[in-house]
Amino acid sequence: MSTATWVENRPTAGRRALDWRELWRYRELVAFLALRDVRVRYKQAAFGMLWALVQPLAGLLVFTVVFDRLAGVPSDGVPYPLFALVGMTFWTLFSGGLNAATASLVANSALVTKVYFPRVAAPLASVLPRLVDLAVTLVPLAVLLVVTGTLPGPQVVLLPLVVLWAVALAFGVGLALATVQVRFRDAHHALTLLVQLWLYASPVAYPSSLVPAEWRWAYALNPVAGLLDAARWVLLGTRPPGLPVLVSLAVTAGLLVLGVRVFAAGERRFADVI
Repeated sequence: MSTATWVENRPTAGRRALDWRELWRYRELVAFLALRDVRVRYKQAAFGMLWALVQPLAGLLVFTVVFDRLAGVPSDGVPYPLFALVGMTFWTLFSGGLNAATASLVANSALVTKVYFPRVAAPLASVLPRLVDLAVTLVPLAVLLVVTGTLPGPQVVLLPLVVLWAVALAFGVGLALATVQVRFRDAHHALTLLVQLWLYASPVAYPSSLVPAEWRWAYALNPVAGLLDAARWVLLGTRPPGLPVLVSLAVTAGLLVLGVRVFAAGERRFADVI
């Protein structure tokens, strides 16, 4: 006959790091939370997965009228609707994941305050369902590619790496903002402004080639710039992103490390202040 044991989870002192092996042991919880999000967003919505198409297609319509028809913005030698749709697809993947990761701890406050689990599971599980949105958006993109005769080259095999880049960027920034959101509930107002400014500071509706050459390296400090240039090269065969993409990759890695450190530092206080 086995005897029950009492396990006390004491808060650690000093600097701490996230236990990724523990997160792996809780992988079923991550999958459950992610699937729950998918069911809530699609099964309980009147139009189901059509909502995943609304934002990129609405953005495509507005950008085509304003930037292509009225402003005559170039599109790196490919049809502008394709150019804008790829930009909106990956911007939506990033911004949607960022918003979800930021709100994940507050949205799961009942779990955070009552049940022990690695808290990083909540932001991770909130980002993963955006891959379903991406899969839905890639369907009209594939149709448009065939209609316009713009077929991807062999570099399309790098598409999973570009997707991973977008997810890692949303996850890293989302970890830091989720930590802030726990303490300051009105932080989502600042996030809304940040996302809006970040949209227009990124080459979603216009090519980064419009940026003067002497400013190209500084512009690459915006990691979304390198991400979108890489996505368009992979899917549309536009000009390769060049060495500045390494700056965007480095900034992404830095933001991911920073987000993990900020989250780990604040994790022990989440249940007390959420």
